[in-house]
Amino acid sequence: MVTPPAVVDEFARDVAALGWVTDLLVAGSLATGDYLPGVSDLDLVALTDGPVDAARQAALATVHRRLDDGAGSGANLGCVYVDAATIPDVQVPHPTWTHGQLVQRILSGVTRAELVRHGYALFGRPPRDVLPPMSDDDVRAAARAELTGYWAWAARRPWLWLDPALADLGLTSMARGRYALRNGALLSKTEAIRKADAPDWLIDQVSARRRGESVRSPRIQTTLIAWRDARRTVARAQRLDVGTTATDGDH
Repeated sequence: MVTPPAVVDEFARDVAALGWVTDLLVAGSLATGDYLPGVSDLDLVALTDGPVDAARQAALATVHRRLDDGAGSGANLGCVYVDAATIPDVQVPHPTWTHGQLVQRILSGVTRAELVRHGYALFGRPPRDVLPPMSDDDVRAAARAELTGYWAWAARRPWLWLDPALADLGLTSMARGRYALRNGALLSKTEAIRKADAPDWLIDQVSARRRGESVRSPRIQTTLIAWRDARRTVARAQRLDVGTTATDGDH
């Protein structure tokens, strides 16, 4: 288990003091052991004892802004706030603090899989005690949902891939998606980069950026490689029946 940065403990104390957050769970790279300070986001999930109404959202925004401007500056600490009564419904959007703002997002299947298979509690109950189990086919279905959802949308917009950050994320996410479809298991971002459908030189450069190094890749060439990879991977996912095994495109 990776030791969380100090801001996570401070955040846990702040939300526990609100009185209506019952559990605070760790997901993402911090849960999988792939967390890199200054590079990785901090992905947390909080369970609440009822709906997170406007007053509660205002209190959360105050907590997050104070941390973002202080101890958590640059840490990209995000949290999904889930009314515990709505956990079984995977389509319910929840207040989510991410990159300086409060938005509405579902608790995705991939995040649920991270929690159940690798996550732990900062306080409250362990993830496995509060979330339904995730079978291998459930993980495949979660990966397919992400590929045929957001990534299908992005693949139809090639100009988005001119953003170097999106190109790196896309290459990594496609590798993770293919692995999950094939194996019914999760792959860390660092491991996924080595399986990216890209030339060795680009894999080496993406790996360097993952380590926090300042390395640039040719923008247009990288855009085309990442976008085409996304189009191919999304198309395969759209053709795939949930519960079957994807055998192509994973290396």
